[in-house]
Amino acid sequence: MSASRDQRSGSKRKILAAIRAAGRIARIDVAKATGISQATVTTITAEMLSAGLIHEVASDDGDRGARRGRPRVDLALRGEARTVVGVKIAHQSLSIAILDFSGDVIGEHSAPLAAAVQSTHDLAAQLRTQISIAAEKAGMTMDQISAVGVGLAGIVDATRGFVHWSPSLTERNQPFRDIAQEALGCPVFVDNDANLVAMAELMFGHGKNVQDFIVVTIESGVGMGIVLGGELYRGTRGCGAEFGHTKVQLDGALCRCGQRGCLEAYVADYALLREADVVQNSKQSSARQIAVLLKAARDGDQTAQSIVNRAGRMFAMGLANLVNIFDPQQIILAGERVQFDHLYADGVMASIRQQIVQIDLPPPEIVIHKWGDLMWARGAGAFAIQGVSDMALKDLGEHAS
Repeated sequence: MSASRDQRSGSKRKILAAIRAAGRIARIDVAKATGISQATVTTITAEMLSAGLIHEVASDDGDRGARRGRPRVDLALRGEARTVVGVKIAHQSLSIAILDFSGDVIGEHSAPLAAAVQSTHDLAAQLRTQISIAAEKAGMTMDQISAVGVGLAGIVDATRGFVHWSPSLTERNQPFRDIAQEALGCPVFVDNDANLVAMAELMFGHGKNVQDFIVVTIESGVGMGIVLGGELYRGTRGCGAEFGHTKVQLDGALCRCGQRGCLEAYVADYALLREADVVQNSKQSSARQIAVLLKAARDGDQTAQSIVNRAGRMFAMGLANLVNIFDPQQIILAGERVQFDHLYADGVMASIRQQIVQIDLPPPEIVIHKWGDLMWARGAGAFAIQGVSDMALKDLGEHAS
């Protein structure tokens, strides 16, 4: 792509992002927000209007417009322009959100997985079945879905839609996107689930007006999403931000990734229950078993206290390292296990503050965001929206300068 065409494509993305962030905005304010000339903004938004991606709405500032004799017109995303699906693949379940182009949820569905670990083809077939059910519940057909975003745990190259490893799959090195696209019959975008939580925070949550933040997810494993300069950071090979697999103990506990000494091997559900030597009860979820363990710690059981305290120390060390490396504005703790407070208890927070570089400024804010799998699915939907937006913008006429 030539430099001029690359610049024009960047201008389109910036303009659409500015409209999305504002909700509704005048052309002159788009120019101010993006630093793009008003003439270019006018040309590009005309193309977007023609393509049906955005529409004009009467300004809220009606009185000021009336005094000038000409009502101001704002631009807003056209929700019905595209319909996407976001899917969160959890340890034992699927959560599905159907979103319009504005990011509003217009349908939702959840279902148990046929198996916690299965082949890529079997999982793709199950995605097809459950997304069809979700679409039917929302009064839609599969033909109306423009794209599907999928988030799953593991090491994922989002650019290629390639899964190097996931605890949800029986095989390694899978072209997940290609297999899922064949099953679903529409574009598919795949990423690590923690990255998509970060994207959800960026578009809909605590990170909406924050340039640099980190999301740490605590579920059956430990994940991380990094946003720098308002953009999701994935690393050169697409497998950066694997916070759960940073090493906290040389030749330490065995992690489910196959290595030893990973943070996850001391903090995740399976690690806590393994250390407690809890007899697995198929009638109880891991969340219920963790609740029993934490109650035992609160009630004074020394073994339980030792396990929980060690998890807190390891987690505090990990978060302190993140602060020392990235110095973000904000760290957001999210995921199913933030319903329990053992990893952000006062002692853990104090330990983090003691281990970070000390300067005469307050440390980054640590925010607890207790949202469920539907919001993770919404993050996957946001990824799909980004994908279909790029596809639509590529099709627009190349008139911007």
